[in-house]
Amino acid sequence: MRTLPVLVLAMTTVVLTACSGGSSTTSTTESAGTTTGSAETSLAPSTSPAPQDCAAGYLSQFTLRQKLAQLLTVGVTGAADAENVVRTEQIGGIFVGGWTESSLLADHQIDKVKAASRTPLMVTIDEEGGRVSRVRNLIGEAPSARATVDVMSPEEFYTFSLDRAKKLKSFGVTVNFAPDVDVSSQPADSVIGDRSFSDKPDVVIAYADAYIRALKDAGVGSVMKHFPGHGAGSGDSHTGAVRTPPLAELQTRDLVPFRTLIGSGAAVMVGHLDVPGLTEPNIPASISPQVMQLLRQGTGYGAAPFDGVIFTDDLGGMAAITSRMSIEEAVEASLVAGADNALWITTDAVTSVLDRLEQAVSSGRLPGAQVDASVLRMAKFKGTAPTC
Repeated sequence: MRTLPVLVLAMTTVVLTACSGGSSTTSTTESAGTTTGSAETSLAPSTSPAPQDCAAGYLSQFTLRQKLAQLLTVGVTGAADAENVVRTEQIGGIFVGGWTESSLLADHQIDKVKAASRTPLMVTIDEEGGRVSRVRNLIGEAPSARATVDVMSPEEFYTFSLDRAKKLKSFGVTVNFAPDVDVSSQPADSVIGDRSFSDKPDVVIAYADAYIRALKDAGVGSVMKHFPGHGAGSGDSHTGAVRTPPLAELQTRDLVPFRTLIGSGAAVMVGHLDVPGLTEPNIPASISPQVMQLLRQGTGYGAAPFDGVIFTDDLGGMAAITSRMSIEEAVEASLVAGADNALWITTDAVTSVLDRLEQAVSSGRLPGAQVDASVLRMAKFKGTAPTC
């Protein structure tokens, strides 16, 4: 981008209890030992039932449609819009944009929205600072990334960002679509421009790492963007297709921050970028299986494998996608390609998107096992995954 009700607690308790394999298994073993009273028998392999698979237990609380809804994040206009889409379709996340009524966060109306969700709701925003700031009126102004480098050291930036991240958390935000780790020397007012910390990868890494640590320490998820690198792109994906330098050139510049920070705990947002040597013609990165595979495996750009969450950039308001396909087609294409979460900026098409995704699973275009894996990644990112 330019982002438990009582029933749920009860269900979660059931899942975690079933996963623990604790007291019930132990008592069965002890009972068997007491009955035989034999040292030889006590050394025999236990015939107690194996603990329930944690992942299967967690996933069993969802219908297929609810699983698919966990993989969507949509922009909302305000509390009523948000509560309606959460209550009716149980989507996994909402996005707070510049068009969203400020009272959603300012007056804590978000609490009622969260209460409508049967699983923890992800509340996202893109609060980078500078010209990409949605809640400056709530948490104060922040310099752009490029200006930050001129006025703060990385550790000073960490302290500054930690205070802002705690404020975001206090207003109900759970995920910030930041930092921008694009490496760019573009003019300040260009699409990336001053949203980039620097045209030097090591500087980007130092400040992005400070931002990720600050968000993590405040309990807010972070999302690095825009993979595999928008900093030297040919244009603005909001208005049309963007072509990056060839993959070989990205290796020594644009991909360096991702390579270095891939184990930081941050999720990754994939941009709508045409990448020579990587993407197929007219298949931008956000819907490209080759890009998702590059990110997952890591070997193609010298990084560790990535099993965190992959978000798309906005699929519904950026011409690099909308000029090529409908929102229903784009969401399906992104998830089939390997993204975990499809992002767009309105609630209008949620029902039609879910209808199409259900058809995609039933037809085999979108494998059910792939959906399950994404649901589990989302749960881990939210901090709600089951533990054994």
